[in-house]
Amino acid sequence: MRSRRNRRLFVTGGNGFLGRHLVNADHGWEIIAPSSSALDIRRRDSVIEAITSWKPQAVAHLAYRYDDRTVTTDGSHYVAEAAAACGARLVHLSTDVVFPGRPTPYREADPTFPITDYGRMKADAETAVIAAAPTAVIVRTSLLYGTDHLGIPQLDVKRAVADGGFTFFTDEVRCPIHAGDLATIVAELARRPEITGPLHVAGPSALSRADFAVLIARWLGLNPNLITTGPRSGSAVNRPGVVVLDSSKAAALGLRARSPEAILGR
Repeated sequence: MRSRRNRRLFVTGGNGFLGRHLVNADHGWEIIAPSSSALDIRRRDSVIEAITSWKPQAVAHLAYRYDDRTVTTDGSHYVAEAAAACGARLVHLSTDVVFPGRPTPYREADPTFPITDYGRMKADAETAVIAAAPTAVIVRTSLLYGTDHLGIPQLDVKRAVADGGFTFFTDEVRCPIHAGDLATIVAELARRPEITGPLHVAGPSALSRADFAVLIARWLGLNPNLITTGPRSGSAVNRPGVVVLDSSKAAALGLRARSPEAILGR
């Protein structure tokens, strides 16, 4: 626990990439962020006991695992049940890959239709969360990157430049967001219980994975000419192609993220 204010924010996944950006910055909350060894969110009774015992005003559920449904889906359900049981505001983190990809941006009202196992886990988690905590806000976001700490897309670029054997696709498009910006928005949403349901919170720029990789390489001081780019055709990768989140609703609420070009551009 890091004591900061009288209002408590219970954070799952506090040791993760986004979690560290939330826990280690002063967003005006008293933070309770147990480690995964201290709190196994796969255990319903333990989750409900831990959260209801702390009696937080809000819960930010950031924990997930790409390959574990009991964490990503079942754990989300248990956290939502616990938040509802103690009347806490719930901010649940979801993903853009609940959508299959299309040329036009996705809005909050668009139906989900995931094409990957992870996307299905997260879509099912959304359904479970809303059933258990109907006033929760479901934050759908995109690729996370950082500046003090490197996110997965940035580490991928470092490995690709060092070792090769990795192609960044020109026709796979996302809306990258700085983890610090997203952490600030999560902390703000925890204070605003009037915002409920799905909310798209992503960066303002739609970038191909290829263009994003080149931007990262330049920011890291690496040679962008060592980045291999190409189309997804012929690859074995099973991920949505173009997934652009329309974040205009969040922007109208004063919740805005900076563009990667503004942060990483040189």
